[in-house]
Amino acid sequence: MKHDVLIVSWTFACYLLCLLVIGIVAYRKTSNLSDYILGGRRLGAWVAALSAGASDMSGWLLLGLPGYAYASGFQAFWLAAGLLAGTYLNWRIVAPRLRVYSQLADDSMTLPEFLNQRFLDDSNSIRFIAAFFTLLFFLFYTVSGLVASGKLFNAVFGIPYEWAIVIGMSAILVYTFIGGFLAVSWTDLFQGLLMFIVLLIVPILAVNQAGGIAAVNDVITQNKPQMFSLFMDDNGDAIGVITILSLLAWGLGYFGQPHILARFKAIASPSYITSARMIGVSWSGLSMLGAIMVGITGYVIFQNGEGLADAEQVFLLLVNQLFTPILAGICLAAVLAAIMSTADSQLLVSASVLTEDIYKKLAGRTLSDRHLVWTGRIAVVLLALLATWLARDPQSNVLKLVSYAWGGFGAAFGPTLILALYWRRMNRWGALAGMLAGGLTVVVWKQLSGGIFDLYELLPGFIVSFCVIIIVSRLTAAPGKQVTDRFDQMSREFQLP
Repeated sequence: MKHDVLIVSWTFACYLLCLLVIGIVAYRKTSNLSDYILGGRRLGAWVAALSAGASDMSGWLLLGLPGYAYASGFQAFWLAAGLLAGTYLNWRIVAPRLRVYSQLADDSMTLPEFLNQRFLDDSNSIRFIAAFFTLLFFLFYTVSGLVASGKLFNAVFGIPYEWAIVIGMSAILVYTFIGGFLAVSWTDLFQGLLMFIVLLIVPILAVNQAGGIAAVNDVITQNKPQMFSLFMDDNGDAIGVITILSLLAWGLGYFGQPHILARFKAIASPSYITSARMIGVSWSGLSMLGAIMVGITGYVIFQNGEGLADAEQVFLLLVNQLFTPILAGICLAAVLAAIMSTADSQLLVSASVLTEDIYKKLAGRTLSDRHLVWTGRIAVVLLALLATWLARDPQSNVLKLVSYAWGGFGAAFGPTLILALYWRRMNRWGALAGMLAGGLTVVVWKQLSGGIFDLYELLPGFIVSFCVIIIVSRLTAAPGKQVTDRFDQMSREFQLP
C-alpha cells in the first residue's frame, strides 16, 4: 500500500478500541445465557437488519463481489439479484414466524434447539444432528475468515502470517468474549453503516476520476464490451441456463444460515420486522450495487485491467488511490473489520450451540445463569483457539471444504425450517431425513462435474431436501397432538406484520 503504514495502524487501533468499548457496554447488559446468546431478544429494527447484513456479507461484499464484477461485469448482477431476493424472502416468510414460534417453543435460543422443540424430539436426535452440522460448517467458515484477515494484516502491516491470524482472532475474541450477542450485533451495526457509506462514495469518486460515465462507457465498449452484457462471460461467449440458475440459487442459502436466523429470533418484537426488512433489503441492494460499480470502474481506472494481478484487490487499490492516507486508513480498517465480523457471529453461534445444545443437555442437572454464561465464554475461547490452529497454514486443505458451507447450511436447514414454520403435518422423521438428504446431496453433487452437475450444488440439495421431507412425513405417522397444538397456537398468535 502507498499510504503510510503508521497512519493505517493508528486508524485500525482506534477502530479496535471502539469495538472494545462496545463490548464493555454490552457486558453490563449481559446477565444470563439468553442475553449472551440472543441479547435478551431486544434488538431494534436497525440493529437487527444491519447486523444480519454485515455478518452475512462483510469481507465478501468489499473484496469478492467487486473482484467478480471487475472480471465479469454485469454478470455479477445475476448473483446480486439472487442474494437480494433471498434476503427479502428470508425477512418476509421466515423472520416473523420464527420470532413468534421460537419463543413459544420453550424460548428456543439456537436453531438446533428450536427444531428439537418444534417436534418435541425426546431423543434429541434432531438437536444433535443439527448441532453437528452447525459446528462443522461454522468451524470452516471461521478458519476461512481468519486466513483472509491474516493475509491482509500480512500484506498491509508486514506482520508474519502466523502472528497476523493470532492478532485477528484476538481482536474478535475480546469483544465477543466480553459482550456476547449484543456486542457482536452492535459492532456489526457500526460496521454496516461504515461499509454502506464507503460503497456509495468510492464508485462515485472512481467514475469522476475516470472522466465521467461517458468515459467509462467508451473505455469498456472499446476494450471489453461483454462487461455490459448479462448473457456473456469474460471471453464474450454466451452463458447458459445452468450458469444463470447457479448464480440465482445463492439466494436459497439464506433460509438456513444460523447466524442470520439468530437476528430474527433476537428482534424485540414481531412488529419491528417490517421496518427491519425494508432497512435490510435497501442496505443489501444499494451496497451490492456499489460493490459492482467499484469493480466496473476499477477495470477502467487500472489500465483497462492490465495493471491488476488480483481482481479482489480492486476495492483496496481504489481506496488507496482516491483517498488521503487517513481516509484510506479508515476504509482499510473497515475492510479488515468486515472480514472479522462474519467470524465473530459464526464463533458466537458455534459457542451457543456447544453450550445450549450439547453441554447443557449432557450435564443432566440444572445449571445457574452465571455458570452457563461463563461456559459460553469458555466455549468461545476454545473454538477460537481451534480455528486459529487450523488457520495456521494459509494453504490448509480444510479450506477446500468452505465452499460446502453456504450450500450445506442452505440445503440442510433451509427446507427443514420453512416447512417446520408452515406445514402442520411435518414430523420429526421428515425433519431428520430432510437435513441429512440436503447436506449429503451438496457433498455428493460437489464431487461431480459436467452437464447438469455444473449446477451449483445448493439448488439440487434444496430441492431434494424439500421433497424428502414431504415424502417421509407422509409415509410415517402424523405428529402427536402436543406438537400440532403448539403449531396451532403459533398460527393463532402469529400476525404477519
